[in-house]
Amino acid sequence: MNSRRLASVALAAAVVFATAGCSMISPQATTIDYSPAEGVNLMGTEPLKVRNALLVANESGTEANFLAAIVNDTDSAETLLVGIDGDTQRVRVDAHSRVSLGFDGADPLLFEKIDAVPGTDVEMTFQSGTGEVVSSRIPALDGTLDYLADFVPAG
Repeated sequence: MNSRRLASVALAAAVVFATAGCSMISPQATTIDYSPAEGVNLMGTEPLKVRNALLVANESGTEANFLAAIVNDTDSAETLLVGIDGDTQRVRVDAHSRVSLGFDGADPLLFEKIDAVPGTDVEMTFQSGTGEVVSSRIPALDGTLDYLADFVPAG
């Protein structure tokens, strides 16, 4: 009788450990970084941080407005260089502040004579401070979403 009880306890323990073991080796979804919006968050653009970056393009994709939030957590003003196909534009961000391109009174960056067909990703470059140039693929959207319709370039 004692060996039956011991076997039952051992079997129950084996079942508990076998079913709980999956969570011990599986990655937790809440620890995986992702961009919970239409745009993308860029890595490696320090000292400035580029968040929710996206393009809103006209139907032909020859013109697009670049929208993003650029955050400066440093003690000095910094400049972000943003480029597409050799066209580079500058955004200055004061110390301990942010610039929301396209929102809060800040104009988006207009890029012309480019290839940014809505529904594709566009290769863009970013560089701030003395950091390296970072290349990233940024989604190009159209004005289908109501809140993006005002950002479609007129051309």
